[in-house]
Amino acid sequence: MRNPVHLRCGSYGCRGTRPWIPGGSRLKLGIIGGALQGIEAAYLAQKAGYETLVLDRREDAPARSIADGSVTVDVAKDPEKAAKALGDCDAVIPALEEMDALESLEKIKKGFSGPYLFDMDAYRISSSKLRSNEIMGKFGVPMPKPWPECGYPVIVKPSSQSGSVGVSEVENDEQMKAALEKVSALHDEPVIQEFVHGKSLSVEAIGDGEKARAYITTQVVLDSGYDCKQVICEPGILGPEADKRFGECIRMTAEDMHLRGLMDMEAIGGDAGFKVLEIDARIPSQTPACILAGTGINLLKELYLALSGKGSDPVRRPGASSYEHFYIDGARMYTTGEKAFSHVDHPRIEKGLFGSDEMITDYAPGKSRWHATMITSGKDREDVFWKRKDAIARIMDECGIEEFIDGSPEVV
Repeated sequence: MRNPVHLRCGSYGCRGTRPWIPGGSRLKLGIIGGALQGIEAAYLAQKAGYETLVLDRREDAPARSIADGSVTVDVAKDPEKAAKALGDCDAVIPALEEMDALESLEKIKKGFSGPYLFDMDAYRISSSKLRSNEIMGKFGVPMPKPWPECGYPVIVKPSSQSGSVGVSEVENDEQMKAALEKVSALHDEPVIQEFVHGKSLSVEAIGDGEKARAYITTQVVLDSGYDCKQVICEPGILGPEADKRFGECIRMTAEDMHLRGLMDMEAIGGDAGFKVLEIDARIPSQTPACILAGTGINLLKELYLALSGKGSDPVRRPGASSYEHFYIDGARMYTTGEKAFSHVDHPRIEKGLFGSDEMITDYAPGKSRWHATMITSGKDREDVFWKRKDAIARIMDECGIEEFIDGSPEVV
């Protein structure tokens, strides 16, 4: 049995001692990658009562200050050191997308004592939008119309990049030429589809290699640079029939890929239904933490149970939640995308700060520049809205902030 781990105190507060899991011993999770996905994994692991060890080549990787322990190592260059550090972990999860590091982990994963919470084959499929579109097409998954059938406006994106890297909105031939040159500069192939209007949606699935289970639809809200600034979890983001179909789309796709891990599916939804944009077979940032706050379902715990053969039957708790990024710069407060939040410096998890449920933040009293991810939950969306509004008002009042700037895309 491992000894209890007493956690480090941050400059603003102390997290105390992590809880024990049923059975009397704590599961130890090795997390490779200390950026945004690493923060997500460390946060979810803490909520599950797991001990955490983060590996990253950067000394200042933000997930390191949330974890119980950390090791500086470049997994791609020194896999032996990584394997030694992970030797007593009960499970290991990559929380990064660098292919050289993932390939290095593939070579040493047989030495891990517990489940490896990642499916490299599924990741390779989802890394190619062309290949994943082919799989989804077999099941009639609704997708945006291809070019030139759709006409302008269109979205041009590289097949193998993630997030908004290399993505362009195109309205004419001149813009098309520039967008294709942008993709070519990334040494990638272009995917050209109609520009679809509506809410940005996400749903996750977990597979055990044979069967897969779809989880909860969330709404992704974008900042002015089309980066995710907020996730909203509540019942009814899609109508019942559309929501059921969305879940079936990811389940069928995951089972066709023989997914042994976690993946998400992103779509645009509106009154006419939804159209799927892409899939990604890795632990996502942001949506799992929002789902946990709004429903009580911990996708990291679900993933561990599925891949350790234990299974689960989670019950969704009624409620809603918001997970949102902010940046405070002197007398101004901004909503920001996750890329801006990634510059957070030695973050901590603080309960109840400024009236929120929790914040992941580098705030300290008197600090003029700081980042925060604010998590709020309530019985419904209106309850969450007012709690969020009150917390923003408290931040502005107590920190002397004069202006709140909430940017949005020109076209959604």
